[in-house]
Formats: sequence, structure tokens, C-alpha cells
Amino acid sequence: MFNYFQKIPEVSSFPRQTDLPVLLPYQASSSGDPVDLRFSRWLASSSPWVMVLLFLVISLYPMIVLAQSKYTLEDAFYTLWRWLPCIVGSGFVMNILISFFTMLIGTVAGVILGLGQISVHTPLRKFSWFTTQLFRNSPWLVLLFIVMLTFPYEFEFGDRIISIPDWMKAVFGLSLPIMANISEVVRGAVMSVPTGQWEAAESLAFSRTQTIWKIILPQSFKRMIPPWMNWYAILTMATPLVSLLGVEEIVTLSRQAMEAEDNHPELLIPFFGFALVIFFAYCYPIARWTLKLEKRYSVKL
Repeated sequence: MFNYFQKIPEVSSFPRQTDLPVLLPYQASSSGDPVDLRFSRWLASSSPWVMVLLFLVISLYPMIVLAQSKYTLEDAFYTLWRWLPCIVGSGFVMNILISFFTMLIGTVAGVILGLGQISVHTPLRKFSWFTTQLFRNSPWLVLLFIVMLTFPYEFEFGDRIISIPDWMKAVFGLSLPIMANISEVVRGAVMSVPTGQWEAAESLAFSRTQTIWKIILPQSFKRMIPPWMNWYAILTMATPLVSLLGVEEIVTLSRQAMEAEDNHPELLIPFFGFALVIFFAYCYPIARWTLKLEKRYSVKL
């Protein structure tokens, strides 16, 4: 006998109304709705005042300890103020520079890789898919260490020696996972275009290349913008990882400044708290803008 209370996927039974299982309606999502915006949704939903309150609560206990020390909180913030031009002008600017060049290289390579995933040539399509999955599912820190250990520090061309700075290695290491994720953004945006667009182009005797560049990509571009901006925000938040390579960015310079000030424990909260605040101030507007573009460019069927 059929058990009324047995749960079957996509099937719900209503013993009070009928003894027959009822197939639930399919819940379709809107076409072109970006799925890689979880970070922006979380960041945009967090109020700046909540972050400030959380920072104050976390700082409560160290402030009590600071009150018992000869090195006061006022001294710690004065030290931060003296080092601020170096931390921001040389440190955080380097983070922005790394994120800009990484996103530029990753976007160009990701578009090529994403178009390769929808290619009609099987070897190219399989190679693009494998490359995307390989770097998309690899830890960013592992890729950074591999690049650091495998790439040379300089090239010799005859009598000329061209050195490769550490921040360029960091750019290449971070561009690999960004390339893979942008590849998925491109593939998903292209696949979200209704099949009727492909059929209409075929009926007008357009070649596949003409169809992609003149019909499909112009419609896909606006759907790529929100997840692309979301990945830029994630990348910017991940740039402090390059401090492990010795790149002089905001975290590295903060540590050097604290070492120059005799490594007082009271300096940890002002210096790293400032790093948290400046990253949040830079990424929060990007997250808000991303959600606005998502609502503007989403296509409702």
C-alpha cells in the first residue's frame, strides 16, 4: 500500500484532499540571473554600522589591557598616523594595482577560455573545460607558491638582464583562478541567451563566428557585468595573500612598521583594524553597485 507520508522528490501528497501524488510545478529562474553574487549579496547586506559595532566589541578586551600598559592606545594610534602615508600610499595602492592588472589579464584569458568551452571543436572544448576546472578548484595560495617557486627572477636577452618583480609574479598567480572563474561567467552568460537567437541567426545564413560576435555576445555582455564586478571585489580582498611572497603591500608594510616600533602588541589592533576598514570602504560600494546592476540587467521571462 502507498504510504501517504512517504517523501518523494518533486512529489507531494495531500491525504486530506486526495490520495493521489501531485507533481509540483517546476520553479524556473529568470534568464541570465547571475549565480556568482553570493559575496556581493553578503557584503551589501551588512550595514557599515554593524561592522563598526563588531570592531568595537572585539576591541573592548584589548582596550582594557591597554589601559594597564605604559604604551597607551593614544600612542598606538599616533604611531599609525605617522606610518599612514607609507601604508596607504605604497601599501594599499599596491593592492589596487595588483587587483587591476590581475583582473585585466584574467578577464582577457577568461573570455578566450570561456568561448573555447562553447566551441564546436571537441579537442578545444575539452581542453578549455579541463583548464577551467583545474584552476577554478585549486587553492589560490597553492597557485601563488607554485608561481613563486617555478618562475625565474630574471631573464637574460644577450647582454640585457630583465628582472621580474615579485608583484608581477603575484599578478600571474592570482590571474589563473580569476581566468577560470571568468571563463565560467562567459560560458554561463552565453548559454543563458535563448536558443531562438541562435535559430534566428541561422535562418539569416549567419556563420557561427558572426552569430557569436554580432548577436550572442552583445546580449551576454550586460549579464557578465554583475558577476565580473563581484569577482573583482573578491580578488581585491584576496590580494593580502601576496604578502607571503614578500610583496610590499598593506599587510607587509604594516608588519614592517610594527617591527620598526619594537613590536608592541598594542599596535596590532590599530594597524590591522585600519586595513580592515580601508578594504571594506573600497569593496562595499562595489558590492552595492553590483546588486543594482544585477536588478537592472536581469531578464525576466
